[in-house]
Amino acid sequence: MSGFVFKQFKVEHDHCAMKVSTDGILLGAWANLSGAKSLLDIGTGTGLLALMCKQRSNELDITAVEIDESAHTQALQNIANSPWPTISIKHQTIQSFSSEVKFDVVISNPPYFNHSLKGENTARNTARHTDSLSFEELINAFKRLSHSRSRFNLILPSVEGALFIELATQNGLYLNTHCQVKATPNKDISRSLMTFSYVKSDLESSTLCIRNLDNTYTADYIALCKTFYLKM
Repeated sequence: MSGFVFKQFKVEHDHCAMKVSTDGILLGAWANLSGAKSLLDIGTGTGLLALMCKQRSNELDITAVEIDESAHTQALQNIANSPWPTISIKHQTIQSFSSEVKFDVVISNPPYFNHSLKGENTARNTARHTDSLSFEELINAFKRLSHSRSRFNLILPSVEGALFIELATQNGLYLNTHCQVKATPNKDISRSLMTFSYVKSDLESSTLCIRNLDNTYTADYIALCKTFYLKM
């Protein structure tokens, strides 16, 4: 089976460089969508984040942008086969994307390898490396496509997350919520779930552990993701 079956939709990912992953599921379940009417998903890949956010808030008007042609085609199919065929998927770079609507929420599971060795798969390199979308460009895209009350949700590995926080702060954004994720209780923190905005607030910090030592999902992870996983 090539696809990933969720409770309310299925995601095929055989033509996408970046497959359905725990990172994407975490962000889609965790992102702050409260009060939002419009959402932009930057680098949608399979369409996973757009679909998860639509399941969480049916009122959301969602636009997703994807640079890779194969991923764009697959996202279109995943959206068309879902209960929410009105999600709009654009095939272009976020740098060239413009919108009259300023989005209430922007969400992204962005490329993050800055200097690591590249493989031979060009699509996977584009999806994983920041050459096609630097952190600076990502922040600029958020600033250009948002309004004063907009929020920006994203997930990054911890080291890159720290770099992103520094860069975002230099660009007038504030980190409002930070959830640090570890795979198991005895592993180091590996991921940062972050919400930024233009509004300074007390930082809401938390830690989330995905699996117990016996490899079962933790109660926290189940509480976050059970509305999506088929068998949870």
